[in-house]
Amino acid sequence: MTKQTKKPALPNFRVLGLDLSLSPGIAVVEVRNRTPYLIACDSVATSTADTDAVRNYTVETFVGHFVREHRPFDIVVREDFTSGRNKRATQTIFSAWAAADRALAAYGYYAEDLKPALAPTSVKKYVTGNGKAEKSEVAEGVRRYLRLDPAYKFRTGYDDSDALAVCLAYLLRENLIDEIGGVAA
Repeated sequence: MTKQTKKPALPNFRVLGLDLSLSPGIAVVEVRNRTPYLIACDSVATSTADTDAVRNYTVETFVGHFVREHRPFDIVVREDFTSGRNKRATQTIFSAWAAADRALAAYGYYAEDLKPALAPTSVKKYVTGNGKAEKSEVAEGVRRYLRLDPAYKFRTGYDDSDALAVCLAYLLRENLIDEIGGVAA
């Protein structure tokens, strides 16, 4: 029989997670005794009928309002952008990043330049065990890790769930929370 060593308790801390696009998701997870707790999550959909300037302003004000309402945070993490389907997709993602960065900076925060970055497939794999999981599967993994009721509803498009998955993937990768049900990256 091998003796199991107990993992040391860590101080409580909060992670702000971003899933950025022109319809972004944002979430806060607090960790207490290696257990993640949902503090808040939200998303906003912008309209393709609006100009890029209006859409980016919407992203910036949405992120700024969320940060103001739910701060403080110990770290800000975002899913990495790997490649756009085309030039236009790449432009819109980076414009959303810039809008979010402006909102974060107004409150003295910045998104960490994680090494290695949290690629979308890594986020999915950490939360579901499958790097090609569908959004509904990611949402189910998020519900399990956060002990949410199976009927807990995420917003249309699952961008809030995706932001929570970014938080959880970071926490799992850094070994700051415990795995559940055999899910491991």
